Amino acid sequence: MVDQRSVDLNADVGESFGRWELGDDDALLHLVTSANVACGFHAGDPATLVATCSTAAERGVAVGAQVGYADLGGFGRRFIDMAPEELYADVLYQLGALDGIARSHGTAVSYVKPHGALYNAVVHHEEQAAAVVRAVAAYDPALPLLGLPGSVLLAAAAGRGLRTVREAFADRAYTPAGTLVSRREPGAVIHDPDVVAERVVRMVTVGEVEAVDGSVVTLEVDSVCVHGDSPGAVTIARAVRERLDAAGVTVRAFTGG
Repeated sequence: MVDQRSVDLNADVGESFGRWELGDDDALLHLVTSANVACGFHAGDPATLVATCSTAAERGVAVGAQVGYADLGGFGRRFIDMAPEELYADVLYQLGALDGIARSHGTAVSYVKPHGALYNAVVHHEEQAAAVVRAVAAYDPALPLLGLPGSVLLAAAAGRGLRTVREAFADRAYTPAGTLVSRREPGAVIHDPDVVAERVVRMVTVGEVEAVDGSVVTLEVDSVCVHGDSPGAVTIARAVRERLDAAGVTVRAFTGG
């Protein structure tokens, strides 16, 4: 048994755009300890990002830059075969923009997490992982990188001396290899709050999760993600917090913020 006594709880927020509203950021920012804030490329308009950073600062929630492909139409969930230099520039641009907004509200970007298709790509795509790492290191080498355990992203980050944060997903199904089941597959997203909460407690306290084929995958978890755009996200996040509290696990930001 891992017997872990603290863990971070993060969620994707700031993903509304204009009159199109996605998720209940206000409610989620009462429950999570870290906020993966969209940076305007896969989602989020400037006014939304300003409001999200303001609320996170008021609540003492750590602000993370959720960098992604420039893909508003596909919500950043379509792989883009970008040249490493272009991806480097895009990530650097997103980091600077969100950090400027955050600082105007008395906080700052305190970590970085890739979004959607970019997140999945840098599990194995060495060139894109290196581009993301290089951008983070160029902007601020003290920023931690949040990613999937065993990914080339975290390996590349560690190689550059960056702090790495291992992430698990509360509401996503896992393959036997420890990667996420594609959203195109049935059952890729888990919607039952009780099931999700029990999975998280097992992830954090035992260090394992059941894969889609019934096998057991070993996990080391520093932060757990609840997707803000999932139906019932607030109910799921609340169930996770309550179940972790009942298990004696403290929920706090890994950044110390």
